[in-house]
Amino acid sequence: MPPTPSGADVTRVEQWERRTEVPLLLLALAFLAAYAWPVLDPGLHPTLENGLQALSWAVWGAFLVDFGVRVSLAEQRGRYVLRHWYDVALVVLPMLRPLRLLRALAVARILGRTFAHNRAGRVTVYVIGATVATIGLGALAVLDAERADPHANITTFGDALWWAVTTVTTVGYGDFYPVSTGGRLIAVVLMLVGIALLGSITATIASWLVASAAEAEEEEMEQAVDESTAAVLAALDDLRRQVAALESRLDAGDPAAPD
Repeated sequence: MPPTPSGADVTRVEQWERRTEVPLLLLALAFLAAYAWPVLDPGLHPTLENGLQALSWAVWGAFLVDFGVRVSLAEQRGRYVLRHWYDVALVVLPMLRPLRLLRALAVARILGRTFAHNRAGRVTVYVIGATVATIGLGALAVLDAERADPHANITTFGDALWWAVTTVTTVGYGDFYPVSTGGRLIAVVLMLVGIALLGSITATIASWLVASAAEAEEEEMEQAVDESTAAVLAALDDLRRQVAALESRLDAGDPAAPD
């Protein structure tokens, strides 16, 4: 995770991000629909396809405005831009048609930013959501890149989805593989992301097991303390009864009572 701005930047930039997280999430979903529909249905009517492209560019403009506002709110704008170079790349580069597949990464970035600020975006939910989003976006992107190549063997969304799953999990059966330059770039990204996701999932499971073991140990310790406390209290009660009985015998003048 890239470093977060500090000082005044944190307050102003993060306040803006929290105010815009829901609208940006809705825009990201709309952008995803506008991107995925033509990929899944290449026989769309030209009018509908043009409308989806217009929606895609409109949402992209909103992403650009969002980044511009964040830069303007930063106290040290140059440092903020350098620190968030990935945002600059994801906003600017996909405007070039050969690099339009990077739009899928930009949508993933918006979704990740939203869930990172949301209390519901706990680690497990975040990892699962990131995995599903990576596989789905990777499948769409590789299908978009491969479909026009005459030598492509990934020509349906089912094939693309299967390829994305095997690539992210680093299994790589080799029954489907990209042949275009864009498809291979996507494969490289998915491989790297897959390694990171597998590491995150492993760390999450390990953390859950450690937490469960610690909780069980804490419960055992609490039970042992409770049992020890109960034993001590029972011994004190017995001692109090003995003292009370002895005092009664002394009060009654029992000659057998100790002095």
